[in-house]
Amino acid sequence: MIFKKILPVSLLGRSIIIIFVPIFLLVIITSIIFYQTSWNIISKRLTESVVADINVIVKLIKKELETEAIEIAEKDFKMKINIQKNSVVDNIIFIDQRGILSKRLKQALININKPFTYDLSNIDKGVKIVIQLDKDLLLINVDKDRLYSETAFVFLLWMIFASIILLIVSYLLMNKQIRPLKRLSIIAETFGRGLDAPELQSAGASEIRQTANAFNQMRTRIKRFLKQRTDMLAGVSHDLRTPLTRMKLQLSLLKDKKAKEELELDINEMTAMLDSYVSFVRSEAPEPIENINLNKFLKEIINNINKEKFKIYLHEKNVVQTSGRPLQLKRAFQNIIDNSIRYSNKLEIEICINNEGCSILFEDNGTGIPSKNYEDVFKPFFTLDPSRNKLKGESGLGLAITRDIIRSHGGEIKLGDSKFGGLKSILQLPI
Repeated sequence: MIFKKILPVSLLGRSIIIIFVPIFLLVIITSIIFYQTSWNIISKRLTESVVADINVIVKLIKKELETEAIEIAEKDFKMKINIQKNSVVDNIIFIDQRGILSKRLKQALININKPFTYDLSNIDKGVKIVIQLDKDLLLINVDKDRLYSETAFVFLLWMIFASIILLIVSYLLMNKQIRPLKRLSIIAETFGRGLDAPELQSAGASEIRQTANAFNQMRTRIKRFLKQRTDMLAGVSHDLRTPLTRMKLQLSLLKDKKAKEELELDINEMTAMLDSYVSFVRSEAPEPIENINLNKFLKEIINNINKEKFKIYLHEKNVVQTSGRPLQLKRAFQNIIDNSIRYSNKLEIEICINNEGCSILFEDNGTGIPSKNYEDVFKPFFTLDPSRNKLKGESGLGLAITRDIIRSHGGEIKLGDSKFGGLKSILQLPI
């Protein structure tokens, strides 16, 4: 679980981690191996060379050639020496040093067989070595170049620098490869919201090209299916109007009033159904996408309602700016409001922004709908009370059209119990 929290969410981030972690481990392992082997050997050879030169200086001093020893140390050994008379090494205290260089220097100085101490705390100014010579002290300052090899650390720095360069190059290349996937996700989201998404161009690796081609084929099939359905509904609606018109003409010649009234009721019901068909087909027709202020949009719909007969309230928690097809959204909202007007006398609308986009709540005080029929009412031509709906001139397509419009905009509609005892309709739309 901790690893999942640390791991980046994006594919690019995970790809960089896959590349970076092995490089990082390689640098760490190489540094440890280098430090334990190469740097160890280099330190040993450098310290042995310095101690050998110190041993020569000690021998010259024993032969009372101090002047020559000082001159040779400074010119040939890169050392500065000084002799402190009547002193002991125990009086000089240096901070204990750790590391391979300190360890190797100590091992080399032991071979002189004389008391000694040393200081590596300020290696840039040289290494201080103190050796006991009978009653005197030999103070030596060794140039850092004699004991410290910068090329070793340059090698490590070059490895780190090269790893960083490789990481940057990997990021640029991976970002270029992942770019087609980003375009695919954007176009897929746009197409899922019912917008006119362009065809995706094939680019990148073969797997990404294959995915893009599959998406383009799916997009073509879906658009073809929607067009066929729209054309079929338009054709059916048009063809059925002709016999209905003939029936109305023949009905006007009928003398039996009772039979005439019954037939007129059936014809009017069929006409209402055909009008719903036509409205449904219109909702499928192409319409340009526009920027919409949902607050103003709902206010314009509410202003056309008679406030004396029906109480309607709008609560605006947030100002919502989105995009969509205005005529279709207006029809969807109008269908919900018309249902509330038929079966209640009070409607409360609330609009707010949430994590999924924006939410629009419609709550009335009508009779409501049984929870078991929440999904059924979205089916075309489904009615809870067929006889009542005939009198009201309904066809049972209102909520079906509403859900189709909302889903075509990438949203969803759900039903529930209203706080007023009626029906609550929840519309969720992306922003």
